[in-house]
Amino acid sequence: MATIERTRGDMRPPLLTDDEAAMAKAAQRCIMAALDHSKAPAIALVDEESKSAEPAIKLPPQALRLVAQVLGAMAERRPVTLVPGRHEMTTVEAASFLNVSRPFVIKEIEEGRLPHRKVGTHRRVAYEDLVAYRAKMLVHQKDALQRMADEAQDLGLGY
Repeated sequence: MATIERTRGDMRPPLLTDDEAAMAKAAQRCIMAALDHSKAPAIALVDEESKSAEPAIKLPPQALRLVAQVLGAMAERRPVTLVPGRHEMTTVEAASFLNVSRPFVIKEIEEGRLPHRKVGTHRRVAYEDLVAYRAKMLVHQKDALQRMADEAQDLGLGY
């Protein structure tokens, strides 16, 4: 298992070794195969070495599907972040998430482009609002790049 050193607010996922990625892929396949053949309202995980007749744990199939999706992304070495519903971020965390400066986030909040709420004197931004804002930002960036490419074509700059 890899050692992970993190600082507060660091949202980067740990890097997987080749063996860990292969393990994640195998585990995903096993879970998905079990789910494909089951119509049960709950799936029991058992410890075959335990002498107890009781299952070690019962899980709803949706929970196992989520675990399988996470394992699949891990196997492909795609970053995975699980965020609880209604999660709020500070302006520092929001800036890190958007890869912009904190003053830029505050400017966007003050100009009404990024929804927020105040907790005392501190601003909090809902995770869902950050995701929506980032999506809009990407659309605007792509549009701007396309306009620049179109202008370069019109001017015969060979792009």
